[in-house]
Amino acid sequence: MTLTELKEIIQSLTDSGSDTTHIEVKACREGFPRRIWETISAFANTPGGGVIILGISETQDGIDLTGVKNPSKHQSDLASLCDQMIPPLRPLIEIHKYEGKLFVTAEIPEVSYKDKPCYYKGSGIISGSLIRVADGDRKLTQYEVQGFLDGQGQPLYDIEPVPESVPEDLDNNLVASFLRRIKEKHPKVAQWSDDRILRTYRIITDVDGRPRLTLGGVLCFADYPQKFFPGLVVHVLVYPSTGGKQDGDQGERLLDNVKVEGPLVRAVPEAIQVIKRNLQKRTFVKGLFREDVLEYPEIFLREALVNAIGHRDYAPLARGSAVQIKIFPDKVEIASPGGLFGPVTEERLGEHGLQATRNSHLMKLLEDAPVPGEERVLCENRGTGIPAMVAALIRAGMEPPEFCDMRTQFKVVCSNQAIFDKQTLAWLEQYKNLDLSDRQRFAIAYLRHKERLTNSEYCRMNDCDSRIASRELNELARDRIVLRHGTRRWTYYTILEREERLAPHKAKRKDRREDILAYLRQHQPVTRRQIQSSLDVSAQAILYWLRMLLKEKKIKSTTLSTRDRKTKYALND
Repeated sequence: MTLTELKEIIQSLTDSGSDTTHIEVKACREGFPRRIWETISAFANTPGGGVIILGISETQDGIDLTGVKNPSKHQSDLASLCDQMIPPLRPLIEIHKYEGKLFVTAEIPEVSYKDKPCYYKGSGIISGSLIRVADGDRKLTQYEVQGFLDGQGQPLYDIEPVPESVPEDLDNNLVASFLRRIKEKHPKVAQWSDDRILRTYRIITDVDGRPRLTLGGVLCFADYPQKFFPGLVVHVLVYPSTGGKQDGDQGERLLDNVKVEGPLVRAVPEAIQVIKRNLQKRTFVKGLFREDVLEYPEIFLREALVNAIGHRDYAPLARGSAVQIKIFPDKVEIASPGGLFGPVTEERLGEHGLQATRNSHLMKLLEDAPVPGEERVLCENRGTGIPAMVAALIRAGMEPPEFCDMRTQFKVVCSNQAIFDKQTLAWLEQYKNLDLSDRQRFAIAYLRHKERLTNSEYCRMNDCDSRIASRELNELARDRIVLRHGTRRWTYYTILEREERLAPHKAKRKDRREDILAYLRQHQPVTRRQIQSSLDVSAQAILYWLRMLLKEKKIKSTTLSTRDRKTKYALND
């Protein structure tokens, strides 16, 4: 790490006021931190790794540069501790001098998915494995540890025999359609017996000389899979309020609550129909005709649901958990048990050539099992699901989806807000004289609705590689349209306010304190997102002035951390 990079990190910490997901600071006032191995393990298990800085303390007003008294010993102690991790780590540990004080930095690399979880040898794999969540370290559960271990190889849960099952549990019509398609698709297989095909595709297997169905066979072709796995269903929940915490006008907690059962080739189309009947429709007039369009593109809904049921975790500890689809007035969420698998991370989702399948045999069956009454199958199994989802939303003029990997659950969140609404189009007029590409204009519009943008998100929404994304984002930063934060793989971008962009070297940041106080007098308590929407300024600016008002004790917050989006603010009594 260079001194310039350290300065950039310190500036980023000053802006945020505390640790971040990839940065951990320690004051070391009372010597070397005894449990710093927890952060080392957490960074090693978290995508992108992280940096530990010794000599910085967190205060209520932000950070304090304290420095360390014995940097050489701290450097040696860190190296020794990293050697006690499984697998041993070899981070870059350096001593830096900044503003007359000494600091120790350690760049903890993310270990390969084949080596996760990384844990402290002295505490063992269960107690010594952690992961980074927001700005803190959290111990992995036994289920999460098992998930990492499964990710080191190819899980075979989808071909496990189901002891109580028999071939008579199969739906004959579904099996006949599957066999017919297989024989048409593969002429050599057409010469095989039906029994041989079912065993080759791991639908039927033998246990103690008796035929049994596999888990994948039950899920795809049994007449009622929930006879064996009552928890493997799809729940569709429709909420009356945006947060899901307020009841409807008649006191109802849910507007619709449907449990979809049956084999996957029947359950997925049925779930899509349940979702569609609970969505709003938008009407467009084309010439003499009127066209009704769903609130969300059907391609997005289908691909998201198929991904959820095909790539979810089917380990024994997860079989009691259902795929959940939650529909709110402003968004839809599709959540499936289990985090991302193997080398796949949030940042790499949709990357060309990247394909890792947790349930390879099940996905093969879904690729070849026809949907009843239709010619198509449920999925292509070519790694095209995520790009198809993003492309469908962008074609519809909507925001790209958010992907949230929480290790025990993977969630796709999609807002129904148009990315180029009237307000955004009017706001974009300030950039009309600049030579911007369509990709850059889309990114700027995205940043008006969101707080930040990363290189990987730019790649995914614009279907381009990281080199193009880096060049075009750097152009936006050079032209003072966006502000670059962080360094290297932790870099992200935020939108610059108009007055900061037009006069970056002369004008001071416009004071928004009175505007915020005036808004609070009318609407308190509110979140910073609500304040931002009302004042139409960047998220970074709102965060800066909220911290100033908290320091001046003119307002109060519901939590100690201003980084929490759910924190609400009100005037001090």
